[in-house]
Amino acid sequence: MKLNIIAIIYCTFCWVIYGCAQDIYVTTDGNNANSGTKENPVATLEAARNLIRQYKVTNDMPKGGITVWIGKGQYDQDKSFILNENDSGDPDSPIVWRALPEEQVRITGGKSIAPENFKKVTNRSVLKRLTKKAAKNVLQVNLKELGINDYGEITQYGHAMSVTPSQLEVFFNSEAMTLARYPNEGYIKIGKVIDKGSVPRTGDYSDRGGTFQYTDPRHEKWAGQKNVWFQGSFMYGYADDNILVEAIDVKKKEVKLSKPSLYGVGSGRDFRHYVAYNILDELDSPGEWYLNHESGLLYFWPPSGMNDSSIMVSILEDPIISLEGASYVTLRDLTIEVGRGIGVYIERGSTNLIAGCTVRNVGTSGIFMGQGAKQTFPHVTHDDYEGVPISRQIGNLQGHIYKYTHWDRKAGSNHGILSCDVYNTGSGGIYLSGGNKRKLIPGNNYVENCKVHNYNRRNKFLWSGINIDGCGNRISHCEIFNSEWQGIYVHGNEHLFEYNNIHHVTLNSDDTSPWYIGRDPSDRGNIIRYNYFHHIGNPDRMNMGIYCDDSSTDVLVFGNVFYKMNTNHGVLFTNSGWDLRFKNNIVIEPIKYTVEISAHYYTWYSGGGPSMFGENGLLRRRLLENVNIYQSPYSERYPALHKYLNPIIDGEEWEGMRARRNVMANNLIVGGPEDPLHLVGGEHAQCTYVNNYRTDEDPGFEDYKKENFNLRPDSKVFERIPGFKALPFDQMGLYLDQYRKK
Repeated sequence: MKLNIIAIIYCTFCWVIYGCAQDIYVTTDGNNANSGTKENPVATLEAARNLIRQYKVTNDMPKGGITVWIGKGQYDQDKSFILNENDSGDPDSPIVWRALPEEQVRITGGKSIAPENFKKVTNRSVLKRLTKKAAKNVLQVNLKELGINDYGEITQYGHAMSVTPSQLEVFFNSEAMTLARYPNEGYIKIGKVIDKGSVPRTGDYSDRGGTFQYTDPRHEKWAGQKNVWFQGSFMYGYADDNILVEAIDVKKKEVKLSKPSLYGVGSGRDFRHYVAYNILDELDSPGEWYLNHESGLLYFWPPSGMNDSSIMVSILEDPIISLEGASYVTLRDLTIEVGRGIGVYIERGSTNLIAGCTVRNVGTSGIFMGQGAKQTFPHVTHDDYEGVPISRQIGNLQGHIYKYTHWDRKAGSNHGILSCDVYNTGSGGIYLSGGNKRKLIPGNNYVENCKVHNYNRRNKFLWSGINIDGCGNRISHCEIFNSEWQGIYVHGNEHLFEYNNIHHVTLNSDDTSPWYIGRDPSDRGNIIRYNYFHHIGNPDRMNMGIYCDDSSTDVLVFGNVFYKMNTNHGVLFTNSGWDLRFKNNIVIEPIKYTVEISAHYYTWYSGGGPSMFGENGLLRRRLLENVNIYQSPYSERYPALHKYLNPIIDGEEWEGMRARRNVMANNLIVGGPEDPLHLVGGEHAQCTYVNNYRTDEDPGFEDYKKENFNLRPDSKVFERIPGFKALPFDQMGLYLDQYRKK
C-alpha cells in the first residue's frame, strides 16, 4: 500500500512538472515548495533551475523549449546564479529566462536599504569635519544593524594590474553615487617630483612609492588620516593608477605614496594629475558618501528626497549571473545590476543569447566573455608577468594576453549579445571573445545593437566600451559613448566592425583612439566598415582615429564617416604598419592629417628594433612561438607575412621595421590640411596615395548642418572619384527590434 502511495505521488509530481515544462513562473511572493505553475510560482531563480533539472532527468526537452517567466520585482543574489551544462537547451528547444511582458525585473548582487533607516548625524566629531551645509544634509545608517558586515576593500588597480572587485558602493535611484572626493570636478596637478619611486616597467621591484610636492593646500586637511587614496595618471596619459597614500608632510608640503606606479611618478604634463578620495571631510556635495569600516556607519548626502527612493549597496563580488558550459540559453528583458564584480559572465558553451537586457551599476565589467587571469608574479610588472587562467574573474587579463597573445580564453561560440544597454560599469562595458587565434578558427560571437556608455567608473583606462579578442567575432550597430578612454580595443584576427556609432570618447586620455589595435603583426584580417566616428578626442592630447599602433598589419578601413575628430595624429595613424587600407571613407573637418604613417623604428623608437625583432624579441616571440607564420594555417592564410622577420642588416634592421603596402585611396575629405597624407620617417614610411578628393565646400550632403552625411545622387563626388560607393549612413548605429523599442 505504501509503495502505491509513493508511486501516485511520484506520478503526480511528474505530471505537474510535465504540465509546466514549457512555462515556469517565478515571483517575489512565490514559494520554492511550489510546482512553478502560473498559479503556484516559485520564489527564486535557483528553484526554477532545479525544476528544469529535475524534469530533464526523465524527459526530453519539450518541443519549443522551456520559458521561465520572472515576475516584476527585485531578486537579490547572495551568490552567483550559475547555469552550466545541465541547464542547456537544444537547438530546437532553447531555455529562455525572461521578464514577464511589460514588467521590470531586477536581478541584483546587492541589498536595499529602506529610506526610514537613515537618520540625522548627531556625532559632534563627525559634524565638525563636515561643512555647515553638509552637516545639515548628510544622513547616516548603521549597516551592521542591518546585517551588512562585508564592506570589501579598496585595492591598488590600474595599468598592468589586476582588475579587482569594488568595495561596497552606494546606488540611489539606480545611479552610482560618489565616494567622497576632492575636487568634486577636475583634477589636482602633480607638483615637483622628489622621488619618482621604483619603476616596475624597467624591472625595479623594490616597491618604493613616489614622493612629490602637492599643489593644493587642501592636502593639509588629510594629513594623518588613514586610507586616503589618490587615483589618476601619474606618468603617462594612457596609464591610470589607484594608490594608497602613505603620508602627507605638511611642513615639506609633500605626499608619499605607499606603492609604485608602473612608470613611476612625473609632473609637468597636463595629464599628470589625480583626485583624492575616501575622505569624510570631502563629503560636501549631494550624491557623495563615506563608509566607516570599523563602525559600519554609512554617511550619505542624498541628491534628492528620500521618500519613495531606492537606496542599494553592492555586496556580491562574483558575477551576478554566470553561464558556464551552458548552451542554447537566452536571458531576455532583465535588468542585472548592483554587484561588486561582473554583471554577466559567459564561459564555454554555444549559442547563448543575452537580449534586451540592461546591465548597469557593477564594479567591474558589464558582460564578460571568456576566462580572466590570476597573476602569480608578486609585483606590478609588464614584461615579467606570470599568471594562470581563472574563471569568473577578470584579474590581470591584459597582462596575460600581452604575454600569451594566442590565448584561447574558452569563451565558447555563436553567443550573441543583442539590443542590450550596458552602462555605469567600473571596468569596461562588454568584453567579447571566442574562436582560436592560433588555429584561426572563428568564434562567431557577436555584440549587436547595444548601447554602451559611462564604462570607466573605476578603471579609467585599458577597459573600453567593448574589448575584443580571439578570432572571427563581430561588433555591429552599437552606440558607444561618454568615456575618457577608448571605444573599442582589439586583439585577434578577422573580426568585423560595422554600422557602429562611436562618439564622445577619448575625452581625457593621451595616446589613445576610439578604435585601437597594436603590437602584434599576426593580428590580421580585421575590417572596419560603415561606422560613424564623431566628436572624438581632445585637441590638447595626443589622439588618433583608427590607431594601428606598433607593427599592426592588414586592417581594412572602408566606407566610414569621420566628423569632428580632434585627432591631431591622423584619422588613421600607424607606427610602421603593413597592409593598412583606408578606402572610400568620408572625412569631414579633420583638424590635422587624414592619414599619418610613422616609421617609428627610425624616429622616436630608434634603436628599438633588436628588442622587438631580435633573438627573444617581443614580435619574434609572437610570430614564431605564440603562433608560427611559417606553418599552417598562418603560412597559407597570410603569405604577406612571410618576409616580415627577414633581416635587412643582420642584428640591426628587419623588414617589419618599415611600413609596407599601405594605401589611401578613393576617399572624400572635406576641409583640413591641403595635404591629407603625412609620412614621418622618410623612405621608410610608405603609403600609396590614389584618387582622393579634397574640398573646402559642401560636396553634396543631404544636410551638412544637421549632420546628415548621405550624399545626394547628384553629388560631384561620384564624378571626382570614379567608382566611389555611396555610404549607408542611415544604417549606422542602433535600430529598433523586438528587444529595443526606442
